[in-house]
Amino acid sequence: MSTSQLPVVGITLDAEQPGGYSKYPWYALRANYAGAVAEAGGLPVSLPHHAGLAEAYLDHIDALVVTGGAFDVDPAMYGGGERHATVTLKEGRTAAELALLNGALARNMPVLGICGGEQLLAVALGGTLIQHIPDSVPDALAHEQPNPRHEAGHAVSVAPGTLLARIVGGAEMRVNSSHHQAVATAGRGVVNARAADGVIEGIEDPTRRFCLGVQWHPEFHIDPGDRRIFAALIAAARA
Repeated sequence: MSTSQLPVVGITLDAEQPGGYSKYPWYALRANYAGAVAEAGGLPVSLPHHAGLAEAYLDHIDALVVTGGAFDVDPAMYGGGERHATVTLKEGRTAAELALLNGALARNMPVLGICGGEQLLAVALGGTLIQHIPDSVPDALAHEQPNPRHEAGHAVSVAPGTLLARIVGGAEMRVNSSHHQAVATAGRGVVNARAADGVIEGIEDPTRRFCLGVQWHPEFHIDPGDRRIFAALIAAARA
């Protein structure tokens, strides 16, 4: 890619069943995902759910963003045992995103996983998940915050010496919180951020040039470090 060109950043879509926008199945993407990529200097493009086309999609992008959504990763994918009653699946979406993630990791392509995308990244790296925080973490914070998502819900501590620490330039961030699951183990990755209750809030794979997952939604630009995350992704896509 020429440095005069905009890096193309693929952003995974959500999928909904008939109702609301259309009487037929439809895709969705909150506008600030694409806005954050464009503001950082990238060219955002959306990626539909066709697992068999993952390699073809990857041929046309320079970086991958795996987004969040109101659904969960099947515990069967990480040996999580019986499915918790709160777990909701979108199997077609997960299959497509996992194919994209695995392909991107194999190419050492820059990857950013956001919220559920961070959880799927952990699974792709051989990690595991907590199926329902209230049942597993004593005295847990309100990880499904009651205030609006464009406001901070709690703080996270950033681990020194990590890629995330180098990007955001500080030891703490104020972040929003919209999840009932969380990473339990990071597999081949390392943990780069935690909430005060010990819940993992970020992971990364230091063996790759840019492989980062965050549990919050940096596309809302709540903390100054959020914009730096997208700027770092675009810089890695240009490299």
